Amino acid sequence: MAEHIETIIVGGGQGGLSISYCLKQQGREHIILDKAYQSAQAWRDRWDSFTLVTPNWMVRLPGAPYQGDQPDGFMTREEIVSFFDSYIEHFDLPIRYGVRVRSVEPSGNCFLVKTDQGDFESENVVIAVGLFQHPKFPTLYKDISAQITQIHSSQYRNPSELPPGAVLVVGSAQSGSQIAEELHLGGRKVYLAVSTAGRIPRRYRGVDSYKWMDEMGYFRRTVDELKSPKDKFAPSAHATGKNGGYTLNLHQFAKDGMQLLGHVAHAENEVLIFAPDLKENLAKADQFELDFVKEVDRFIEDHHLDVPTETLPRLTDGYDIDEILELNLNRSGISSIIWATGYQFDFSWVRSPVFDQDGFPEQYCGITKTRGLYFIGLPFLHTGISGVIAGVGDDAEYIASDICEKKMKTNLFKSSKEHAHISPCF
Repeated sequence: MAEHIETIIVGGGQGGLSISYCLKQQGREHIILDKAYQSAQAWRDRWDSFTLVTPNWMVRLPGAPYQGDQPDGFMTREEIVSFFDSYIEHFDLPIRYGVRVRSVEPSGNCFLVKTDQGDFESENVVIAVGLFQHPKFPTLYKDISAQITQIHSSQYRNPSELPPGAVLVVGSAQSGSQIAEELHLGGRKVYLAVSTAGRIPRRYRGVDSYKWMDEMGYFRRTVDELKSPKDKFAPSAHATGKNGGYTLNLHQFAKDGMQLLGHVAHAENEVLIFAPDLKENLAKADQFELDFVKEVDRFIEDHHLDVPTETLPRLTDGYDIDEILELNLNRSGISSIIWATGYQFDFSWVRSPVFDQDGFPEQYCGITKTRGLYFIGLPFLHTGISGVIAGVGDDAEYIASDICEKKMKTNLFKSSKEHAHISPCF
């Protein structure tokens, strides 16, 4: 017989923990089911030298704003894990580890949640697994020689775990650019296949760019303010919080000796063919930064802010190199490929008609048209930071309020129909 619990939260990351906190504050029965065997598994799986690219003042969950003495610093992997561990312990959140949810489906007036540890019946289900569910590889990786070590960026830990030799990093958004830099600084010959990700300066006119974005309302943007709904899936501009944070620039990579390439178009055994789009992608990164600083300048002028002027250095080294369109991995000494090509998501196990053509849930602030089914921790679920630590709290409070209001209405309905047969979910 299925165990009955009022609300089940699937996923124990920042979204799941946030909604758990809010429900506990309201005294609502719930549990978190997490397939991992320990907290903060997604953060534990980052590479050894990983730091957040968002400043510490953006590390906040409901009931736990940042309280350290380095608000403008950047947490390391270990510090992030410690933050989550402390949050769970301090608020005594009800999380069950090692439980893999197989499916969620409506069943009468409630939901049947099937797991590898038994079935559950619930009035509400909050899906909190995020979008970064499965590492994404291009199909052509299967056409590359088995002699080449191939891993996803999520599997990278440090340079010493790779076989000796040069490394090809594919993708230049946040993970790819940081990993490529670390390998280069570690003495490896690095080839970097550049993507269309933009660049932002770490700081501009004396202020961290994330602070500017916060002040200018970037983080309050909703999906209807984007040029296209698909922009919510756009890669993050490359940046780093390492060593206090500084600007990553692909032109500087080229100047320092890193070999830049266009995107991988074809593969056959040990030969890779690259598209002739390196210069185009570099120009996109340059323009992204230029547009950003112009917007900051306008904001400063409009609000009469007293901050120093600044002219960012304009590097062009990437435009001066000859594009390589074909590369023999063996002759180039490349022994490893790191695919920093993002992640894919799959909500097919949530068996309810609440998804758009991209497989993304159709919802408002996490509330779907299927009564009792919610989502949290996704980009632009409501605002631009709905998918990150800094933004899940607002969404969690909204969803928890809806769950509580729904329960109150149900109880009123039950009392007025006390002689009618009511499903145990009500």
